[in-house]
Amino acid sequence: MKIKSFLAKPYASIIHKRIRKEMMTAIGDQEQILKQLLKVGVKTSFGKEHSFKDIATHQEFSHAVPIRDYESIKPYIEEIKQGKENVLWKSKPIYFAKTSGTTSGVKYIPITKESIPNHINTARNALLCYMAESGNTKFADGRMIFLSGSPILERVGGIPTGRLSGIVNHFIPRYLRKNQLPSYETNCIEDWEEKLGKIVNETLGQDMSLISGIPPWVQMYFDWLMEKGEGKKIKQLFPNLQVIVHGGVNFEPYKAKLFDSLGTPIDTVETFPASEGFFAFQDTLTEEGLLLNTNSGIYFEFIPASEIFNENPTRLNLSQVELGVNYALIINSNAGLWGYNIGDTIRFVSTNPYRIVVTGRTKHYISAFGEHVIVEEVDESIMAAAQKYQVQITEYTVAPCIQVASGLPFHEWFIEFEKEPENLDSFSKEVDNRLREKNIYYNDLITGNILQPLKIRRMQKNTFQDYMKSQGKLGGQNKLPRLCNDRKIAESIANFILK
Repeated sequence: MKIKSFLAKPYASIIHKRIRKEMMTAIGDQEQILKQLLKVGVKTSFGKEHSFKDIATHQEFSHAVPIRDYESIKPYIEEIKQGKENVLWKSKPIYFAKTSGTTSGVKYIPITKESIPNHINTARNALLCYMAESGNTKFADGRMIFLSGSPILERVGGIPTGRLSGIVNHFIPRYLRKNQLPSYETNCIEDWEEKLGKIVNETLGQDMSLISGIPPWVQMYFDWLMEKGEGKKIKQLFPNLQVIVHGGVNFEPYKAKLFDSLGTPIDTVETFPASEGFFAFQDTLTEEGLLLNTNSGIYFEFIPASEIFNENPTRLNLSQVELGVNYALIINSNAGLWGYNIGDTIRFVSTNPYRIVVTGRTKHYISAFGEHVIVEEVDESIMAAAQKYQVQITEYTVAPCIQVASGLPFHEWFIEFEKEPENLDSFSKEVDNRLREKNIYYNDLITGNILQPLKIRRMQKNTFQDYMKSQGKLGGQNKLPRLCNDRKIAESIANFILK
């Protein structure tokens, strides 16, 4: 056993025990965090505007601070960019995380001295929990690749600004730098395809032990590796590859193809990071869900997803949540985000401890006829059908088709298959039936002859990669919307439907 893996073992045990202890104090920790946030926030412009000095409870807070998305908080961000201090949080942010979000164009998310440990330590804790649970520390001695944004930062209002993954890159401990790939020069390349080509060249032949990234871009990396490696499977190219760390999108739709590319299943560690905070991570190999990060500078609120667009939605704290309910996730943090709707929906699968699964986006749904189909429902439906019919799917998106030449409207599924079903009609019926079982409103529309069953369009190879490239969102942390209540994506890719 080499020195890094040897030292990692006791350290992982210490952190793992601390996290297990914090599981039992989650409610108290959340209450304490709210008090700490208000204590600092009372001296800010935002805190004065919202009378933080008169707030002592969550109920008082929810009455004083409305729910906001980025557009609503943007005026405060503009003040910070102009040099003003103590706007949302004390002093000024130490970074802006720049993100081209799916809900609001380019966003500048503040990262403060107090909030940066949330991003750094949670990523560390996810790996240490995996080490403690699995007993596997050997990967610490191998080469690790993080498919991330450029570490080169610009200045906006005097504040260093860049992609979150590029910012975090500056905080990788020195003892891990020698293990890290790609090189700094390659990591600085902005063009994703050029960068990926360099990454393939730099990693091929190396002793890779861990790969971290969003699943579709990890798959793209695997595809290029196998092409360069004369068709060899990834585990043939990297015999010591042991762990994939992933997040950002549901892993299940990509799992079959990724493992096929690997040649054999390997361990995976799921995380739930965003520019606004690192919210949850997989802490166990045996239980469903991700452990909510309840003691890391973020006070969570939860709104039943069905109420998210109401003028006065129900706002719950952690002690009030229930199992099985779809909630919009609201955060209040030491980055200066208050009543902030991050745009993700979650569902609790355990309250002892508090573990969640990510179910979709608040703005990614189809409800052209009142069906309110969500991402979780379509993901589970298509994955169940794919498993039954031994199908592999590269990527897909769904949109309503309202204006039809004849007959009833329907949901239109655009699917890029890696391995197609032998009978597309049977596969389509299976997906439709699964969706009808999961969503009673969709089922009612079918049985009531308001909608006809869904239709699947087979897409050309690389359709979705080419679409993301056309939008300037190829690679990095960018994700394809699975559901759209309009036909913007559908119209953009219509010419790539296979006849």
